[in-house]
Amino acid sequence: EGPGGKGSTAVRKTFAHVPSLIGAMEAEEVGVEHLLRDINDPTVSTVANLVKAKLSGLSTLTEKLVEMKDYLTAVSEGRMKANSDIIANMQAIVNLLPNLNVEELVRSMLVKNNDMHMVIYLSALIRCVIALHDLVLNKIAYNDEEGDGFGEVKDKKKDSGEEKKEEESGNDKKKNGKGADAKNKST
Repeated sequence: EGPGGKGSTAVRKTFAHVPSLIGAMEAEEVGVEHLLRDINDPTVSTVANLVKAKLSGLSTLTEKLVEMKDYLTAVSEGRMKANSDIIANMQAIVNLLPNLNVEELVRSMLVKNNDMHMVIYLSALIRCVIALHDLVLNKIAYNDEEGDGFGEVKDKKKDSGEEKKEEESGNDKKKNGKGADAKNKST
């Protein structure tokens, strides 16, 4: 018997594994693969995402600074009462800002900025040179397959016919040469 003297049994919930198979045609599988390829992985960051995040951060900072300026302007004009907690937070924020009037800091920031831009410039230049090199190799391979590079396509049958004529004339000369050598030796 259960609680309260009534006859009851406990309800048990169980889950059973039901074997199943989902089939798809090849075209559907290809479509699903394309969709899965387009899903972005949030752990992988690209340069565009980094730039977008920095722009978003800078725009938020600008909004907050404008809001602080508007508050301080309203307090100085007497439209709002001064709140000591807000002013203390603003003072803490301003104190955390770096002093950009120090010559060493300005110089080091310029050097680092120039170094970063030089690396970007050199990598773009290297990519360009590699692409040009691949283009030249591709043109050379194409010219070897199709023609002589002057827009004239070589006729393969004509070339092979000329080679056969040259081989035959070479064989004839050898035969004639051997016969002449034999005559010279016999005399």
